[in-house]
Amino acid sequence: MAGTTLRLAVLLQAGATPEAAWRHLAAAGDPTAGHVARRAASGLSLAEAIEAEGAEPGGSAWREVAAAWDVASAVGAPLADCLRSIAAALRDACEAQDDVRIALAEPAGTAKLMTWLPLAGLLLGFALGFDVLGVLFTNPLGIACLIAGIVLLVLARTWTRRLVRAAQPPPGTPGMHAELTAIALSGGASIDRAERLVAEAPGGPRPGAEETSAVLALSRDAGVPGVELLRATAAQERQSARTEGRLRAARLGSRLLIPLGVCTLPAFLCLGVAPMLLGVLGATPLPELPG
Repeated sequence: MAGTTLRLAVLLQAGATPEAAWRHLAAAGDPTAGHVARRAASGLSLAEAIEAEGAEPGGSAWREVAAAWDVASAVGAPLADCLRSIAAALRDACEAQDDVRIALAEPAGTAKLMTWLPLAGLLLGFALGFDVLGVLFTNPLGIACLIAGIVLLVLARTWTRRLVRAAQPPPGTPGMHAELTAIALSGGASIDRAERLVAEAPGGPRPGAEETSAVLALSRDAGVPGVELLRATAAQERQSARTEGRLRAARLGSRLLIPLGVCTLPAFLCLGVAPMLLGVLGATPLPELPG
């Protein structure tokens, strides 16, 4: 994704037209460039062709490229420089998401493994020679243990899945609102027009409008160019997203102990330990009373 965008920037900076740059990449075997080139040849504008690629599964980042392409074309900003900036932003965002996924891999994997603990208890009972199924399906106490164990197991898996999903990084590229506004301003657009272009860019409204407005107000008050301030803000937002993602991953490890203690371990007792105890008690003859 970022590599294709960066190669586009190099071709454009070397003097290739936008259409020719996409065709060159398509001829070099880039599948995304091939899709975009074919759509452009069928009559779509390049921004529309790139946006259509963003609608494909896993292609959400292309919506950001389409937005940058649309904004840069509207204000006449240099496409090569804009694409280099977007490629760097997408690379940073991808690295941040990879960091979070790596940090989440261990606690998420452990949580999934622990949800199989009650079933391991059943297999242990079989291995030790206990009539676990007979106890669970014929003994009234065994039936109660079976129902309670299944309910606890389903609850544990659902609870764990929700915790892992909540710790995942949110969709989208952090700092993209500020990045697109910087592209619009670099092409000579006024602040009002830049904000309007970003709001109307492919992909819909993006979060961060308030932060961008605050940076622009600082730029006006200090009398300094807003483009670099906006790009620095975008970089800081991406760094903050990476840090927050790592913190969520660290918190997940301790939060997963809650469904483990409340649901998984009791389910193990109901499905693994209790049937073996009931089997032992049922197989032990009662002592005869004297007389």
